Amino acid sequence: MSPIRFHAVRWLAASVCLALLVWPIAGPLWALGCLLGGTLILLLLHLGQIDRLFDWARSAEEAPVPPGSGAWGHVFSALHRRSRIAAQDRQHLLHQLQRQRDAMQAMPDGVVILQGANLIESVNVVAEQQFGIDLKRDVGLPLGNLVRQPEFVAMLDSTASVASVLMPAPGLSGHMLSIQSIAFGDERKLLLASDVTHVERLETMRRDFVANVSHEMRTPLTVIHGYLEMLADEPGGVTSDEAQRFIAATLEQTRRIQHLVADLLALSSLETGSPLPGDDEVDVPTLLEAVQREALGVSAGRHRIDLEPGPPAAIRGAAQELHSAIGNLAGNAVRYTQAGGRIRIAWRIVDGQGLIDVEDNGIGIEARHIPRLTERFYRVDRGRSRESGGTGLGLAIVKHVLERHQARLEIVSAPGRGSRFTVRLPAQRVVARAAASAA
Repeated sequence: MSPIRFHAVRWLAASVCLALLVWPIAGPLWALGCLLGGTLILLLLHLGQIDRLFDWARSAEEAPVPPGSGAWGHVFSALHRRSRIAAQDRQHLLHQLQRQRDAMQAMPDGVVILQGANLIESVNVVAEQQFGIDLKRDVGLPLGNLVRQPEFVAMLDSTASVASVLMPAPGLSGHMLSIQSIAFGDERKLLLASDVTHVERLETMRRDFVANVSHEMRTPLTVIHGYLEMLADEPGGVTSDEAQRFIAATLEQTRRIQHLVADLLALSSLETGSPLPGDDEVDVPTLLEAVQREALGVSAGRHRIDLEPGPPAAIRGAAQELHSAIGNLAGNAVRYTQAGGRIRIAWRIVDGQGLIDVEDNGIGIEARHIPRLTERFYRVDRGRSRESGGTGLGLAIVKHVLERHQARLEIVSAPGRGSRFTVRLPAQRVVARAAASAA
C-alpha cells in the first residue's frame, strides 16, 4: 500500500472511531459531522500538497523540490531523488556533448554537419575557414547556396551514402580540398574536408620532374642514336674524319647524360634530409682557389676570372658540398658571360657573417625570373642553357646545400648588366683563421 493511501485510510479510521465515540454522547448528527469534518480536513490537506506539487512542476527545471508533510513527504522525497538523478544525467550529457564539440573543433580537417535539405547544423573552425562561412551567421542555411561550385553541389545532391569531390577551397585562395560526404542518421550528412594542397603540389612536382628528366635525356639520346645508326648503316662509307666527328659528338652527349645523372643523384641525396657528412673546418682561400681553377678550365681562356680571398677564415661544414655549391655558381657565371667578360669570386666577413660573392658582367637575368631560379630544371632561356651544357639542376643543388648549412642565397641581376650571387653564411659557421689554427 502506498504511503498516501495508508495515510488516508488511517485518517478515515480515526474519524470513524471519533464518530463512534461521539454517537452515544451527542447523537448520530454529531457523529456524522465528525466523520465528514475529518474527511474534509483530509481532502484539504491533500489539495494543499497537490497545489504545492503543481507550482513546483510549473517552475524552472533547476527549482528545488519543496518539502512535504505527512505521507506527501515520501512523495516529495522520491521526486527530489528523481530530480537529482535527472540533473546529474543532464550534466553528464552536457559534458559529453561539450567533449564532442571540443573534439570536433580540435580536428585538423574541416567538419560540417548537415541536416534535412543540406542545411548547416554545425561546423568547426577549420571548415569555416575552408568554406568561407560563419556558423553564427549561416547556421540553418543551405550549404549549396553558400558554396556554389557545380561539382560540390552535385555531391551534396547525390543520394549515395558516401561521395567525394576534389575542388579549390572557396575560403582559402590557392588551396585544394578533398571533401567526403557521409550520410548518417535521419537525413543528416557529415562532410570531412582535408587540405591536400601540399599533396597536389608534390604530385605536380613529380609529374614535372619526370617530364623534365625525360625531355633532358631525349635530346642527347637522339643524337647518340642518330650517329650510331649512320655508322651501322654505312660502316664502310664513313671517312675517318667523319667517324672522329661522330665519336666526338657522341662522347659530348654521353658526358651530358653523365652530368645529368650525377646532378640528379646529388640532388636526391641532398633532399633526403640526411645529416651533414662532416663538420669540417673548410679553409676559405683553398676552397675558392680550387673553384677558380675549375672555372678557368671551363672558360678555356675566354674570360678573366679574378679571386679576392679576403680575410683568413674557415667555414664549418661539408667540404665537398660547399665546393659543389660555389663551383656551380662559378660555372654558371662562365656559361652565361660572353667571351671577354669578367668574373669575380670574393670572400668577405660582415658583422660576423661570411659572404661569398660570385659576380659577372654577363647577360643578366630579368627580375621576374629570379624567384624561380632555384627550381629544378627552371631555365630562363632553354635553348641557350642547353647550348652551354647546363643540366638545369645546378642552382637547385646550391639551394639545398646552403639550407643544410643554415645559409641563404641572395641574387642581384639585371639584363645586360650582369649578375651577383651571394652566399650568406651564419656567424656560427664562420671561424677566424686564428681560431681555426688553435682548434
